[in-house]
Amino acid sequence: MATGKPVGEEVAISEDQLKKAEEFIEEEEGAANRLGGAVGIFVTAVAIVMSLFHLWAAYDVVPTQVLRPVHVGFVLFLSFLLFPMAARFRDCIRWWDWLAAILSVAIIVYMLQGGDDFTDRATTPDMWDQIFGLALIFLVLEVTRRSSGWVMPLVVVMFIAYAMLGPWLPAPWTHRGYDVARLVGHMFMTLEGIFGTAVDVSSTLIILFTIYGAFLQHSGAGKFYIDFSFAAMGGKHSGAGRTVVLSSFLLGGPSGSGVATTVTLGAVAWPMLAKAGYDKNSAGGLLAAGGLGAILSPPVLGAAAFLIAEFLKISYLDVILMATIPTILYYLSLFVMVELDTRKLGMREIPIERRESLWQLTRHFGFHFLSLISIIVFMLYGFSPILSVFWATVVAYAVSFLHASCALVPKKLAKALEAGSVGVLNVAATCASAGIIVGVVTLTGLGLKFSDIVITYAGNSLLLTAIYTSLIVWIVGLAVPVTASYIICAVIAAPALIKLGVPDYAAHMFIFYYAVLSEVSPPTALSPFAAAAITGGDPYKTTLMSWKYTLPAFLVPFMFVLDPAGQGILLKGSWQDIAVSSITAMVGIAALAGGAQNWLLKRCSLIERVLLIAAGLMLVYPMPLLDWIGIALIVVVVVMQKLRKT
Repeated sequence: MATGKPVGEEVAISEDQLKKAEEFIEEEEGAANRLGGAVGIFVTAVAIVMSLFHLWAAYDVVPTQVLRPVHVGFVLFLSFLLFPMAARFRDCIRWWDWLAAILSVAIIVYMLQGGDDFTDRATTPDMWDQIFGLALIFLVLEVTRRSSGWVMPLVVVMFIAYAMLGPWLPAPWTHRGYDVARLVGHMFMTLEGIFGTAVDVSSTLIILFTIYGAFLQHSGAGKFYIDFSFAAMGGKHSGAGRTVVLSSFLLGGPSGSGVATTVTLGAVAWPMLAKAGYDKNSAGGLLAAGGLGAILSPPVLGAAAFLIAEFLKISYLDVILMATIPTILYYLSLFVMVELDTRKLGMREIPIERRESLWQLTRHFGFHFLSLISIIVFMLYGFSPILSVFWATVVAYAVSFLHASCALVPKKLAKALEAGSVGVLNVAATCASAGIIVGVVTLTGLGLKFSDIVITYAGNSLLLTAIYTSLIVWIVGLAVPVTASYIICAVIAAPALIKLGVPDYAAHMFIFYYAVLSEVSPPTALSPFAAAAITGGDPYKTTLMSWKYTLPAFLVPFMFVLDPAGQGILLKGSWQDIAVSSITAMVGIAALAGGAQNWLLKRCSLIERVLLIAAGLMLVYPMPLLDWIGIALIVVVVVMQKLRKT
């Protein structure tokens, strides 16, 4: 049981705790150099130019064969100057960093000046093509290592080795094999490798949303969202937990990162959670679960969501719509957990000191909601996602002048433009590396081979295939970032589900949600570890608590994979299917939350807990008979608890 702190005792967060938490952000986003003087001004100027170039490209279409290489060139150039080769070289750009940065630009210039002749040589690259191509592959892997660690580059190297060693591999992995020239031509000289779909999305949607998020953050939107949540949810016994849930949802837009949201919110909310009665591990688990919601929540979602739209050739608005009900279910799960925490742990009402009421906050700063709403409005009006986020960024800039403290004056505007470019570097590097993996899969047909193997092991069972797929995504997600995890599994694991009759959109959403789950899964559970650094809790116990808070919602993806009726969760099918699947899912989520918390109306006995979990699983599985049995089991538990005196 949570003991918390005595009422009135202050819970302070030390500088060391915040510094340790920020290290987890750096582990996810890269530990950037802190540069001053002329070099710092130069790097800032390049970052600003990069943001302005992409904003211009969004408004005035730039040819794909130009935009993608220029984007990669900017990413490599800035990354070599901002991310040191090793920690001991931090905060100082070495000669080898300059050399790698200049070489990156030289390679892109070589590509662009080659024109159509360059792409026509893709199947028979000459010596210089191969030299520059190998150099680019090495530079991409090195930048990925600097920004995200060793694992992703090693995975890419394994895929390259698979492509080259095909004839010597055992069945069923055998293939014809490809030499260096063929690989370089495919990865470097076409739009199928490094400059493939992942970089396409990175150079358009991802960087534009990163710039948009930076505009929100530097105009004070993030602070407003936290203040708004405190004002709206405070003053009740469950107010502390509710505040974390609501503010994590609102902060998803400005941050776009689960770890960053966890740290930003934790620094403000942990003292309040402690006073309310949460212990260190429970509070950290709730903060991490809230941060995870930042990657799942429309209208921004995580970077992988943009890739779903591109892989499936559908509108990003369609992805937002498909994510709507799963997001509602996720936050419903958190709200139910918080309410049960209140009753189970005897939470105290915490008065929240604030200078302004909810109405006053909304009246003075409510304009921060306008740009979030405008994204959807623009897309509904017929604008492309790229133009929608471009104009939403313009709206965010314009409305910032409605309050003097929020105005994006030139100095703050420059910081926002710089942050927009710097914030995309690690994701863009990951996308470039993932492009090599996708290139190998398309070249060798690995996706179809892998799907056949999974289906064979599952005995053609859709349930087992879905379970195996979720485990594959989860295991891959332990080693690489969410974006890379989704890309890898989308090309090697999704075909197995699609072969068994699952619609492509459902298969990709299933993989997306399980890729996101890696954010709270050890040994790379960055969000819980960052939360534990703030609360002073045990990292692994905090991770287990975050699992408890997120577990019910992550059974939902099975709904839209196992039965066509369950696709109503993705707003597909008839309104009847949508209503039935959504309502049963909500009841099932509540039952699973009660089982996970071991509490419904009162503490559950063992049999009551088993019945609640069984009821939740039955309601999550889209089958009418199981729905009725699940509801009956919940009624039985309620009656048992009503009749039981203690």
